[in-house]
Amino acid sequence: MENSRNGETHPAVDPWPGYFAERGHPEARRIGAGVEGVVYGLGDGRVAKVWTGQPPAEPARQVYADIARHRLPFATPEIFDVEHHRGVVVTYERELPGVPMRGDSAHEEYERELPALHEDTLLAVLRGLASVPGTDAMRRLTVQGDDRPLWQGHDRFQDALAASVARAAARHGAALAPHVPGLDAGVARTLNALRSLPDGPVTAIHGDLVPPNIHVDTAGRPVAVLDFGCCTTAGDPAFEAAVTAAVCDMYGPHAREHTAALTRLFAREFGYTTATLTTYQAAYALITYDLFGLDVNDGHFRWCAEQLRSNPVFNGGVS
Repeated sequence: MENSRNGETHPAVDPWPGYFAERGHPEARRIGAGVEGVVYGLGDGRVAKVWTGQPPAEPARQVYADIARHRLPFATPEIFDVEHHRGVVVTYERELPGVPMRGDSAHEEYERELPALHEDTLLAVLRGLASVPGTDAMRRLTVQGDDRPLWQGHDRFQDALAASVARAAARHGAALAPHVPGLDAGVARTLNALRSLPDGPVTAIHGDLVPPNIHVDTAGRPVAVLDFGCCTTAGDPAFEAAVTAAVCDMYGPHAREHTAALTRLFAREFGYTTATLTTYQAAYALITYDLFGLDVNDGHFRWCAEQLRSNPVFNGGVS
């Protein structure tokens, strides 16, 4: 999928189609880009992903295999091979079916009331992923932007996430503070709320279920989920639901209404408390605000600051 949150621009000359052509894929073409890297169609049901940074390719490969062991009602990625080229990780994967559920809200204006089919698709994907138990490979993954695996040194997801929030706030908090009044106090409240959440199930977490990452068939049913990696881990399925409610529509004129409506829907359907979901939404904003930029000229930074300014847990209000 094309990710609009990082302000990506295409290079004047893209060397990768030639690279893949030399390796026996003359029809290689760029088909999308996400937080994790750029994807090229190779033909014959295969794609290649050129990863950003140095991802843990082998743990990711195992994570995909762990998920694939479960008979989900939609396809998920499968890595066939991993190679390194001039310090860049390249994975060869199977091409997933379907078309994006809808475009990114930065480019497509969503209606005031989300269609029932849209909501049903999100519920089906959340239920499917929540049925997959968390694994050691998932625990070894690093949330993008952090410097260590999320679970390192922790036995509980809530404590692991709190530690990641603390690291992220220390990393570039000085850039965020002018845009989020009471940042230090808000971070402290979020950390306390996270650590106070009870233990629960530990399942597979995608962490970036924006609509372009969910593929559907002609009837609108989910047939594939792609672009694992940004916040993929093992954790509380309530975190997945909370983040999905927040990122479904990030930039549209009705974004806040959609987040509130989906938060209520997921709380009702899955039995989560609103306080749990809003706590996780504050945590997500704090661990991802600096992924692409450090000022309000970056859309994702601006969105995270807005989320924190309005989040009741972060601000000490009643959720």
